[in-house]
Amino acid sequence: MDFNPIILSIPIYFILITIEWVYDILKKKHRYRLGDAYANIGCGIFEQVTGVFAKVFTVGLFTIVYEQFRITTIPVNGFTIFLLWILIDFCYYWAHRWSHEINFFWIGHVVHHQSEDYNLSVALRQGALQKFFTAPVYLPLAVAGFSPKWFLFIGALNTVYQFWIHTESIKKMGWFEYVFNTPSHHRVHHGKNPKYIDKNHAGSLIIWDKLFGTFQKEEEHPTYGITKSVKTFNPILAHVKAIADLVTDVKSQKGVNKFKALFYSPGWVERKKEQHLDKVKFQFSLNKKMSTYFFIQAMLLLIFTAYFLFQFTFMNANNQAIATTFILFNLFSLGWFYESKKHAKVVEVMKWVPFVIFAFIMNNELLWPATIISLISISHLYYCTNSKTSPIENKAV
Repeated sequence: MDFNPIILSIPIYFILITIEWVYDILKKKHRYRLGDAYANIGCGIFEQVTGVFAKVFTVGLFTIVYEQFRITTIPVNGFTIFLLWILIDFCYYWAHRWSHEINFFWIGHVVHHQSEDYNLSVALRQGALQKFFTAPVYLPLAVAGFSPKWFLFIGALNTVYQFWIHTESIKKMGWFEYVFNTPSHHRVHHGKNPKYIDKNHAGSLIIWDKLFGTFQKEEEHPTYGITKSVKTFNPILAHVKAIADLVTDVKSQKGVNKFKALFYSPGWVERKKEQHLDKVKFQFSLNKKMSTYFFIQAMLLLIFTAYFLFQFTFMNANNQAIATTFILFNLFSLGWFYESKKHAKVVEVMKWVPFVIFAFIMNNELLWPATIISLISISHLYYCTNSKTSPIENKAV
């Protein structure tokens, strides 16, 4: 149980995303957009990279409660593992539901719902703060005496299960939908249509929604996203926007209403305003040269992130900090570049500084290769952005 199924599943995730993307292109379904897919994967990178540090709190909290407050030690066998899966899924339902019904908790989960598309890349779009809000919900399992190692393993498998339900390529699934969560059920959950909001919170088993009155079957095609569109493809700013919206909600109220804005539902502040379902997606489209640069840089970032996640435990604190700085700086910079923000080229150049420092500290023999990669990337950047063609096109979808 010393391995993480989520990390080991990453290559499979990207193989499936690639297959779905190619299918989307061939069939001209238009379910993928480069900027949105980057934002989805970028948020996933942000969550995974910061998550290796967050485990000190999330995993540590469960382990401390287990060691200090458990009332018994539950043995590991086929029955108890099955029982643990059921209980984890039950806890997930309530953690997920409360993340939708309590505005303060919503800032940890809203990032997952910001995408206005629905495809497998959306499954990777996770909020970096979410685990801090949901971790306490699982503590009764620690008190009951379930092993932290098995809790982490089964919990990770529950997360892996939820990857495949983020697709429009699979329609209805017959009898399977009576018990299990499926793409059809989860499409409803991601819809911002009034009848779909705050429905189908299930992880693996849809039975919880049916038992507790939050089930809604898929009828009309969902309009995806959140009622207050994030309007950015920048993974870092997407997280910042969630916090800024909460602060704005609280500041807009007086007295006890500030408390209500914090702990009532996310839509409480807007309850008296007419809700308008905006079907126009936020979009920026790069020209071909800039798209090529952006895609190559995103792939380099993905490769480095995979290296970081697999090598994290073998790095010292300094290397961990520098590598994390490079990844987060890169996430912000590429998002800034994609939307053609002010000084985007300068920010793109500056992102290579922590990369070169990391290569030198890890092994000074890597300094020259790292420097060459940086210089080639910078040269490619200036070649693409000095093109005579229009650098960026903004259009509604």
